[in-house]
Amino acid sequence: MYVTQPEGFVKEGNETKVYKLKKALYGLKQAPRAWYSKIDGYLQQKGYMRSENEPTLYVKKEGKNDFIIICLYVDDIIYTSSSIFLVDEFKSQMMNEFEMSDMGLLHYFLGLEVYQTEDGIFISQRKYASDLLNKFGMSNCKSAATPINLNEKLQQEDGGEKANAKRFRSLVGGLIYLTHTRPDIAFSVGVISRFMQQPSKVHYRAAKRVMRYIAGTLEYGIWCSKTSNFKLFGFTDSDWASSIDDRRSVSVNVFTLGSGAITWSSKKQATPALSTSEAKYVPATLAACQAIWLRRVLTDLQQEQKVATEIFCDNKATIFTTKNPTFHSRTKHIDIRYHFIRDLVAKEEISMEYCSTIS
Repeated sequence: MYVTQPEGFVKEGNETKVYKLKKALYGLKQAPRAWYSKIDGYLQQKGYMRSENEPTLYVKKEGKNDFIIICLYVDDIIYTSSSIFLVDEFKSQMMNEFEMSDMGLLHYFLGLEVYQTEDGIFISQRKYASDLLNKFGMSNCKSAATPINLNEKLQQEDGGEKANAKRFRSLVGGLIYLTHTRPDIAFSVGVISRFMQQPSKVHYRAAKRVMRYIAGTLEYGIWCSKTSNFKLFGFTDSDWASSIDDRRSVSVNVFTLGSGAITWSSKKQATPALSTSEAKYVPATLAACQAIWLRRVLTDLQQEQKVATEIFCDNKATIFTTKNPTFHSRTKHIDIRYHFIRDLVAKEEISMEYCSTIS
């Protein structure tokens, strides 16, 4: 790796030459790769097994029941263990090898606020949300009851005056990061993020409505209560042809473990659906793929799911399609990758269940 001679350190007579680095510097493009290679090799040398499903997750077992779990984010590390001995051993090893400090019990990590009690853990982004409101001058705005107006259909060419694109993208980018602990705004943020290129004032007004909703719900977050039942459940749904521009549907899913949601997604489908059952079949397959990954990660975390993961859907035709191995006129046009869910149902890794949404 080479760098140009910095100002004040130019060698006289060799102004056209460059410096060869003996080690990576913090902030260079290759620095994260060099750091990860270093710590990955060190942890594996010490007996920590890297997860095949999540490259930043490491697990070390000691005896039959004790284990320690480590999660990396560049040079920030969080860990938990069933053994005090493994915790002390890990801390001493890391401090001897690297310039690291023990920050104690986890309270704040990458913008996430973690509040731990005897009854459970509460995760939120209250401070981040408050700072986001201050940044856009909406700290004292009137709050909204919902993050989006369901009667308003946004479209690319709405005839409205163009808004400041840079400011709009900054606002939406901030909201996207906030969805890490706020599944309640995932759909609305997904809708307004479609108009990042050429936003109008109508789109900007919709984004500000999300902010007004956040202003009234700063205390919202994810509560995970203490439980012994770590069974994975999934829920999937979709609308039908809600996008005015291309008539595509939106796929949504959410998975819970114990009492709290652990993953969620709201994403526009890649192709238009010809029926409501097809529109719901696509997100069911995407949810099944997510469930398989979660099952594997949970196995790494010593929480193996020994029974089929139930995914709830409110469309009986979709559930029947997942259990029917034959192709007919209603399904032969669906992309073959979306039929992956049939194999999962046949292998009893996934179980599709009906969930009524009629009150």
